[in-house]
Amino acid sequence: MGEVFAGRYELVDPIGRGGVGAVWRAWDHRRRRYVAAKVLQQRDAHSLLRFVREQALRIDHPHVLAPASWAADDDQVLFTMDLVTGGSLVHLVGDYGPLPPAFVCTLLDQLLAGLAAVHAEDVVHRDVKPANVLLEATGTGRPRLRLSDFGIAMRLGEPRLTETNLVVGTPGYLAPEQMMGAEPDFAADLFAVGLVALYLLEGAKPDAKALVRYFAEHGTPPAPQGIPEPLWQVVATLLQPDPEARFRTATGARKALAAAAELLPEPGPDDELIEVFDQIGPLPPGFGPDGPLKRAPGVDDDVPTDPRQPSAPAQVQVQAQAQAQADSTPPPPPSLMSDTGSFPLPPPQATATSAPTPVPPPPSPHAAPHPQAPGFPGPGHQAAYPPPQPWQRADVPTAAYTAQAARDPQTPPPVPAYPQQHRRARRRRPGPPARVAVPLLLLALACYAVGFWALTRL
Repeated sequence: MGEVFAGRYELVDPIGRGGVGAVWRAWDHRRRRYVAAKVLQQRDAHSLLRFVREQALRIDHPHVLAPASWAADDDQVLFTMDLVTGGSLVHLVGDYGPLPPAFVCTLLDQLLAGLAAVHAEDVVHRDVKPANVLLEATGTGRPRLRLSDFGIAMRLGEPRLTETNLVVGTPGYLAPEQMMGAEPDFAADLFAVGLVALYLLEGAKPDAKALVRYFAEHGTPPAPQGIPEPLWQVVATLLQPDPEARFRTATGARKALAAAAELLPEPGPDDELIEVFDQIGPLPPGFGPDGPLKRAPGVDDDVPTDPRQPSAPAQVQVQAQAQAQADSTPPPPPSLMSDTGSFPLPPPQATATSAPTPVPPPPSPHAAPHPQAPGFPGPGHQAAYPPPQPWQRADVPTAAYTAQAARDPQTPPPVPAYPQQHRRARRRRPGPPARVAVPLLLLALACYAVGFWALTRL
């Protein structure tokens, strides 16, 4: 038996972490099915506001994994979504390496379809990366992709929750204009889709800085080995450093991708079949396919529990149940999906504040061949994309970059977060004096009150 949240959701086992909370497999006693539940981990008002923004998204699309419901219990908050068991694109590439171009076209078409639905709601995702693209466990059938984790997404025109000199995103998946401090927009999401496409085709995280540098100095490079030319033209357009040179919309990119997919050769009988496995694993003891085997304490009396009895049709309103311990939720294990977070990093190089990169002209068929460059081999050569470093894996956490403003170059970089062992050492030091601690506690209490008041107004 697991902990019961708000008299309705019974937490089963942790399956990952998102930007501001732990992700659990949970049993919904009202709808009588397993769901994914994100529980708020951090307790500051800033994280609570991000949490409120994410749960407020209601995008109904087969390739978008948006929140479906939410509940509050004492000082804890969660929202739920469909349980997707096939893992992420990181798991798929880890199992098979570079994927066949036709299979990649299917995945990209679904990703762009979901992103078009998100953009239609004036929402910028801001964190498109392989770890945030989940897959249904469809076996060897047609894959089904879901774009997830809207923890740092924002609507156009909404106030930003980060400081003006911070850029939130995942290292290696930020568009060049984002590194220069531009406002989030749809073109930045499309640039990230291009990097995801290259990751699927090459089987390793591409070097975004090398890509941007080569585009700026030499124009569009030739297609790497193994990537058909029609598909490469679509990917290269997504990767243009100048946002004006990319596709204007995700729908436009889908149309170009469909035209390129028609020119690809048909898969041969000897081609390896790609199978999407169940990556979550078996249920823990005490739980079966139809729910928990025993009634857990804390479940509302009017919510049916026995999976062998028919579900009651009455609508049940979520009630706040007092827990014996407010913070009894155990910490999750290392992430099985995206390990998303937000923390300050050193500022980018001074070149990030230089003038915008001019749009490179399209390569002419009679022009001189492009010079050899890391990550962009010429035709007939093996692609030389550098392998991902330990700190540059494809599911690298979302980070907050400090964008160095051109008019204030003397701004010192933020102090990096202390390692875990340093944090433990600091806890053994004496605390602050009362004249400092008391105002801080009162301020935190006021932030909690405002946050939960906002939740009750939704």
